[in-house]
Formats: sequence, C-alpha cells, structure tokens
Amino acid sequence: MTSTSASTAIFSSSAAFPLCCWNCGALLGLIDSRSALCGRCGTVSLKQDEVWHALSPRLAQAFEHFIEDYESIRLAEARGSSDPAYYLALPYTDITGKLSSQWNIRASTYRYIETNILSRMTKRPMRILDLGAGNGWMSYRLSLLGHHPVAVDILTNNRDGLRAAGYYAAHLPVMFPRVQASLDHLPFPEAAFDLAIFNASFHYSENYTKTLAEALRCVRPGGTIIIADTPWYRHEASGLAMVEEKHAHFRSTYGFASDALASQEFFTPARLNHLASTLNLRWKTYKPFYGMQWALRPLRAKLQGRRTPSQFRIFTAEVPA
Repeated sequence: MTSTSASTAIFSSSAAFPLCCWNCGALLGLIDSRSALCGRCGTVSLKQDEVWHALSPRLAQAFEHFIEDYESIRLAEARGSSDPAYYLALPYTDITGKLSSQWNIRASTYRYIETNILSRMTKRPMRILDLGAGNGWMSYRLSLLGHHPVAVDILTNNRDGLRAAGYYAAHLPVMFPRVQASLDHLPFPEAAFDLAIFNASFHYSENYTKTLAEALRCVRPGGTIIIADTPWYRHEASGLAMVEEKHAHFRSTYGFASDALASQEFFTPARLNHLASTLNLRWKTYKPFYGMQWALRPLRAKLQGRRTPSQFRIFTAEVPA
C-alpha cells in the first residue's frame, strides 16, 4: 500500500484518523459524512451503518465463505445480545452467562494489558489499532482511558461484529471509528499509529509474517505491537492436534469444518522465533494468571492421557526504526 503523509488527510474531528483507498493506497478526502474520494484513482469508499468499508471486491469475495461459516457458528454459540448492557459490561461480565469462561480469559488479559503494559508506555493519549475488534469492546475500554482507537474487523454484523459497537456511542464523548478491512491489507498510511493490538485475532492469519509486517507498517518506529489471546503451545504437534480436534468438532456439530481460511491457528516458540528473525523483532513475553483451574489444565490433561492444552501469553515488540 502506498505511503502518504498522514497530515494531508482531511477527516476533521477530534477522532480524526487517516483512511486510505482500498484500491491504490492513497489517502482519501471526505465527500460527505458517509463517503470519501480517492484523488489519485477516483475510487469512492463508503460508510454504511457507521462502518467504513475498505475491502476490495476481490477480498470481499475471498472472505465471503469464511464470514458465512464464522457467523453461523457464532450465532449458534449464542454470542451477542439485544441488550446494550451486555456490551457495556464486557469483558468483565457476560450477563448472558453463556460464555462466561471465555470472557473471564478476555477480562484477565485486558486487565493485565491495561495495568502492566499500557500504563507504562506513555501518559499521553495514543492512536491505537484494535485489530480483530469484533463488537468493539476493547476500543470502548481504550476510549474510556482517553486513547484514540480505530476498530478493525472483517465482520460487520450487529451482534458480534463492528455494527454492535454502536451501543457504545452514547457512553463516549467521541465514538471511535470502525473499519471493515483485511488484516493483511490495512487501509492506513505508514507510521500512523502508536500501538497495534491483535485482539484474540492473530491466529486467524494465513501468513503470520505478512499479517505482522502489515501491522508494523502502520505503527510508528518506536511504537508497539501487542499480540494477545492467541493459543500457545510448546510443541507444534500439540497445536496441530488441537486444529484437527476443532475441525472434527465443527464437522460433527455444524456440518462443516470451518476451514475456509488456512488460518495458522496457534503460536509455538519456533513460530515466534521465525517472526522475530524475519522482521527484526525482539519479543517480550507476559504471563497473566488466569486462575488456579486454568493453571492446573496441563496437569489434568497429562494425568488423563490427553494432548497438552493451549496456554495464553501476551507478546509485545517494539517497532524497529
């Protein structure tokens, strides 16, 4: 994507952010509150239901099968709610009680990021990319802290996708922007953000190097990348076994394997080391405590003769100059 100085963007509000053309990468200029024009190639980008759409027709078609499968599974899992209070309580409480164990993990991870990472970075508000934002709960929490997040996801539905974030608008002085985009083709100029957070989303990547390089491009030198809530295994075989089990479960439960994307699915030390050497990064690893029951999972699995379960780490890296 072509780099252009962010200062030429004419998105003018206290939540201003530079948005680039999905077709050629040049910065866009507003036509009105719901459309923007590329001065280089003439492509028009649209905002529908308060979400900017920055997927090319080719990418929209490529993701169509994945989105259909993914949303049908999430709907069957009863994710989301019609009650605004549900979204305002996240990630700390799942008031539906249907997925409390998963939200407990998200809450512990976010609490750790806020307390042990963000608080030590800077006292000033940061421009933050929330990558894989889902319903926008993390962008909401970051906004309450005074930061300026941009929520990015390919899902735009009103229960589990970017449109669901509309419930937060009445509780913020300025609503954070929402952008439908691929994590491998982010519609932002180089060095436009201070921080990018992969929000339980990095493992959906089909090519870790490509996905991470694109996030690094959008963050200023000296800024930070955070990868959170991606399953981590010490050994490749354990991760591959998890993927096979998951696909088998989906086939038996939903009638399809949910493998429309060849997602990488998990981390190992070897995979992290490869990213570090390829992209000139130095990882810092953080290990939040998720409770005693979670900590005992590996021991229980060993005693029961099952594969090693996943663990969660938080990985951060500074963007090289």
